[in-house]
Amino acid sequence: MLIAPNTTDSLAVSGRVTEAGTGADLPGATVLIKGTTTGTTTAFDGSFRLALPPGTRDVVLSIASVGYSPKEVKVSRGQQVQVALAADTKQLNEVVVTGYGSASKMSGISGPPLFGGRKAKMAQGAAPAPSYAPLPGRVARAESESYAHQAENGFQLVSKAPLSTFSIDVDAASYSNVRRFLLQNGQLPPPDAVRTEELVNYFNYQYPQPTEAGAPCGLHLEQARCPWEPQHQLVLVGLQGRTVPNEQLPPANLVFLIDVSGSMQSADKLPLVKASLRQLVRELRPQDQVSLVVYAGAAGVVLPPTPGTQRADILAALDRLEAGGSTAGGAGLRLAYATARQHFKKEGNNRVILCSDGDFNVGESSDDAMEHLITQERESGVFLSVLGFGTGNLQDSKMERLADKGNGNYAYIDHLAEGRRVLVQQFGGTLFTLAKDVKLQVEFNPAKVQAYRLIGYENRLLADEDFNNDKKDAGELGAGQQVTALYEVVPVGAPPVIDNLKYQAPAAATNGAAATELLTVKMRYKEPQGQQSRLLSRALPATAPATLAAASENLRWAAAVAQMSLLLRQSERRGATTWPSTLELAHAARGHDADGYRAECIRMMEVAAGLTPGTEAYGRR
Repeated sequence: MLIAPNTTDSLAVSGRVTEAGTGADLPGATVLIKGTTTGTTTAFDGSFRLALPPGTRDVVLSIASVGYSPKEVKVSRGQQVQVALAADTKQLNEVVVTGYGSASKMSGISGPPLFGGRKAKMAQGAAPAPSYAPLPGRVARAESESYAHQAENGFQLVSKAPLSTFSIDVDAASYSNVRRFLLQNGQLPPPDAVRTEELVNYFNYQYPQPTEAGAPCGLHLEQARCPWEPQHQLVLVGLQGRTVPNEQLPPANLVFLIDVSGSMQSADKLPLVKASLRQLVRELRPQDQVSLVVYAGAAGVVLPPTPGTQRADILAALDRLEAGGSTAGGAGLRLAYATARQHFKKEGNNRVILCSDGDFNVGESSDDAMEHLITQERESGVFLSVLGFGTGNLQDSKMERLADKGNGNYAYIDHLAEGRRVLVQQFGGTLFTLAKDVKLQVEFNPAKVQAYRLIGYENRLLADEDFNNDKKDAGELGAGQQVTALYEVVPVGAPPVIDNLKYQAPAAATNGAAATELLTVKMRYKEPQGQQSRLLSRALPATAPATLAAASENLRWAAAVAQMSLLLRQSERRGATTWPSTLELAHAARGHDADGYRAECIRMMEVAAGLTPGTEAYGRR
């Protein structure tokens, strides 16, 4: 640790956070004044600046980053500090489903010839490149980024539409993208970039493991009063995927498909891709194998299937990539799928991992053409995971569709810590599928519920008849993954949100389930290589809803994040939601937060509150 006076900024402390041993910059690290909520996060080059409260001279900074041991540093106003955080392999391996073994430090790679001296078949312009370098800070530009517009779900009358059917969604790309806008760029995100379910599903909840023998997941149901509309109820539907021990996970046949076109030149794209994948490579087992396919103006294989024991060869192949040329995404996908099929593991996990900004401009480039290509290829049993990178021209809507149609998931990597979270900490969930085509259908009891609305999942809605149609594609659930969905429910007797129908008779009071149940949740799923679905169901009793304060930490935190989304989306259905009430709810529901993600989310709320016109700043006490 090095501390030096800062003669140019006497009102703040500033500095840089790096990785001990390698000196690599750590973007996204949290820097807080100990004992307060005043803080900031490091930029792409690990740098930070933190203004101190008036009258404060000496403070202790608490510096933390996911996967590293935290540090506390005493500094004075006007000083600069250099802090090196040591990797905490114990923390990385205590996640529900982690990568294999501990993350060992690799010595520098001198660049041995690819495939034992043979020339690599590389895309045009893919010449050898230097190893990963520090990532300088960038200001995001959203003017050429692509986000699909989805009209917000409205209320449905139970008398007219008693069923609500949708596909699950375990993606969390929207959350990390929103974080990029708020914490790195100091901007409110475009409303269409905010997908409520992906914000809610970014976090871990304390759901029990499934108890039914052979079931890949369990259902958890809960209700309480709705915080933004007290006369309504908030119902939580939670799915908990079964945790699978590392040694029982099937062998992996992974094909890294990397965009090395000219649009990937900036430091938050290809260099961040390489740095993120290096972390995954270090977690591979001997029975795993990796291939490397790249594409720019053309596509090529730069590394044939290589066992996990030959990490140096895989890392060297990554290090030699550089960006340049146009973007033949369709050709790259075809070649990646062909490579995966050629070396298919019958009882294993066969997956293409696409790393791109989604800016395809050669060959198949329309959403429909790419969707058709992947829909055909997924029948081979090869799944697709999509990792989005970069700013300015991020094609979010296209990459989300590719992952949806490829029986995979979509994540946005805004900094190296997120790459570690997705590829190392959540290795099992990201790369190993427990169940595919997972659908949920909720039936509401008209004797207890007059209307409802599903919060989020606008692009996952299904027709009611699709629930029993095993040919209808739906979402996938990975090992240890969770899914959380929220419904705003209008109980019978509350002021109506939609006028009562003139010619429909009201629901008659009955005995049995109609008198004792609020709703029933049904779930259909298939085994990863199966063709016939299986059914799980559970009912939620129609007891008096708990007050919000008496609800579980799970429901209260999910409600706080949902409120955050309603405000960011400028929802017409946000009711009494305000930034102060959202922050109050989030602080009370934060609970045990070992990885610091919830504290970071609260910081995002504070920044958003300060950027919202007519709202005072929070967290600067």
